[in-house]
Amino acid sequence: MGSKTNVFVEGHDVPLSIVVCGANRHDSAMLEPLLAERFVSSDEDAALSLNLCLKTGYVGKENLVEAAGYVPNIRFRDAEKRELEHNPNFHARRWVVEAFHSWLKRFRKLSPRYEKTDKSYYALLHLTAGMMALNKVAVICG
Repeated sequence: MGSKTNVFVEGHDVPLSIVVCGANRHDSAMLEPLLAERFVSSDEDAALSLNLCLKTGYVGKENLVEAAGYVPNIRFRDAEKRELEHNPNFHARRWVVEAFHSWLKRFRKLSPRYEKTDKSYYALLHLTAGMMALNKVAVICG
């Protein structure tokens, strides 16, 4: 059976948590473990009102998002399209995760998955996420 990587990504493409599950599981079923596995402590987040942009498949999971300290922001595709027609400077923020997955696929050891054990696959994922986060910090901080 195949596996699927679920990622919780910050606004600058920096990964905050990674969870691997079976390929036949829906993304919304992995929301609670994904929020529980965050690398960033919630003490730092408490002072801020952080929005969490989600796809429409997460409708009904707003209580989990609020319990984790985030404000759920679920927008439908047609709402984004209408906003783009009225505001040409608007850009959708929920595609950050897809950009992260695109960068992740550039590491050929990870896609397709050749690792037999979950521990070695997790180790490679976390190593890759750390490398990507350091690259983002270097770009942001200049």
